[in-house]
Amino acid sequence: MPKSTWIIASVLSGVVIIAFVALTMLQQKRETELVQKQLANLQSSANSVTAKANEMVIELERNRDRIAQLEHEKAENVRAQQSLESEMRSALESKDVTISQLQGKLTVNILDRILFDSGEAVLKPEGEAILLQVAKVLAQYPNRPIHVIGHTDNIPIRAGSRSRNASNWELSTARATSAVRYLSEKAGVDVRRLAAVGYGEFHPVADNSTAEGRARNRRIALVVMPEEFSAPDVRPVVTNAPGGLTLTNSLPFGVDTNEPAKD
Repeated sequence: MPKSTWIIASVLSGVVIIAFVALTMLQQKRETELVQKQLANLQSSANSVTAKANEMVIELERNRDRIAQLEHEKAENVRAQQSLESEMRSALESKDVTISQLQGKLTVNILDRILFDSGEAVLKPEGEAILLQVAKVLAQYPNRPIHVIGHTDNIPIRAGSRSRNASNWELSTARATSAVRYLSEKAGVDVRRLAAVGYGEFHPVADNSTAEGRARNRRIALVVMPEEFSAPDVRPVVTNAPGGLTLTNSLPFGVDTNEPAKD
């Protein structure tokens, strides 16, 4: 084989080898860049996961602090409720006054015989003294609403009776309103904490077929609500009722009390 042919073959072989090496290096470079890009993406993802994990840790700590705060507030509320109940029992509980607690509500039941004369809604001096004691205890818990609820037995008010009230429902409402007026006007309880309700004979706690049961049903219940039931943004609305009584309700500011009734 001529020498020139060997030279050409050698050159071509060298070129092929160089091209192969260059191609291999280019491929490796591309693979390296791809790996580097993937590593960068993985690093970015890892950083994002780490940041989210740190946020979750911070949020977990916040939640733990909030839970601890709520548990502390719950314990404080329980202590306050127990203290209120204890003070009420110490000041009031007797055969005519019973006290019970259910779901954060403290109920003071006062039999009507120490508050009112039969069929009447004007407080007796003994009744005023009881309500004054109630007000003194409630003054230590200024953010708790009080619902004053009137109840009667099921004996209808007789026609021609001297009572100003035509039915037990009206009598129960008038008595509740009378107690509310005394608490707000004489005993210093904020009127915005008070609501008067009359249930008449329809929520008995004893059998109306016996004299003892009827006596237990004729009562005023003062229900002391938890603080979360308070409505700070209210104003008193006063209307005149039959018999010279004043009915006081609590309505949010901005409510138009002259709006016509809707069917």
